[in-house]
Amino acid sequence: MLEIVLFSLLLGAFAGFLAGLLGVGGGLVIVPALVGLFSLHGFPPKAIMLMALATSLATIMFTSLASMRAHHRLGAVSWPIVYRLVPGILIGTALGALLADHLETTTLRWLCALYMLTVGVQMALKWQPIMSGIRHTRVLDSIAGLVIGGMSALVGIGGGTLSVPYLVSCQHPMKNAVAISSACGFPIAVAGTLSYALLGWKVPLLPAWSLGYVYLPAFLGIITLSIITAPLGAKLAHKLPAQKLKQIFSLLLFGAVFKLLWH
Repeated sequence: MLEIVLFSLLLGAFAGFLAGLLGVGGGLVIVPALVGLFSLHGFPPKAIMLMALATSLATIMFTSLASMRAHHRLGAVSWPIVYRLVPGILIGTALGALLADHLETTTLRWLCALYMLTVGVQMALKWQPIMSGIRHTRVLDSIAGLVIGGMSALVGIGGGTLSVPYLVSCQHPMKNAVAISSACGFPIAVAGTLSYALLGWKVPLLPAWSLGYVYLPAFLGIITLSIITAPLGAKLAHKLPAQKLKQIFSLLLFGAVFKLLWH
């Protein structure tokens, strides 16, 4: 237990710092790290991926809330767009968690690895979302919300790597797209956490201190330091070459993909 808490504290510090520095959600780092940690400590093999996803989403509740408040103070969040996306996001997240609970563990691992690999390649190639002629409609926002929520639940992220490109393509400036995305991350995290907690509620042989599939010691360890280090990373973001750092981070993602598949 103590080893898990200490590792989670370090993981939270690292993930929070990266989130503040690069604007990349901690889930891309947290999920593969927790898979390795839970495997080493002999957690039930069929539950490891689900517990990593659930615990990652639980931590995002706090980091996304802090980010959302900061963007709101700056007046960058377009709340009408958020309100139109949220219903689809909530439904998509719940369906994504339900699907994850029914997928084979190997399939879920490959899905997460493929997503991480895609993000890593985009960062390595300095890909940027491009504005297009797409305009918001209720139907389009509902579909986008379903996709963003569903994929976020399946890979344990706050959805920024999906929602930002969609919002930019709908002619939102990047800073507003990031702000709207941060606001959408909170309902993703809440819906995902509740869904995984309920789905794992009566699953036998889960380790002590589990709330369904959410492993509380790791959750508490991660949020304790991530909340502190995220602002530090944000301050350094204005002084360091962000694009170069993202390319370096892409190498970390490639390594995480290998580690995830190797486990």
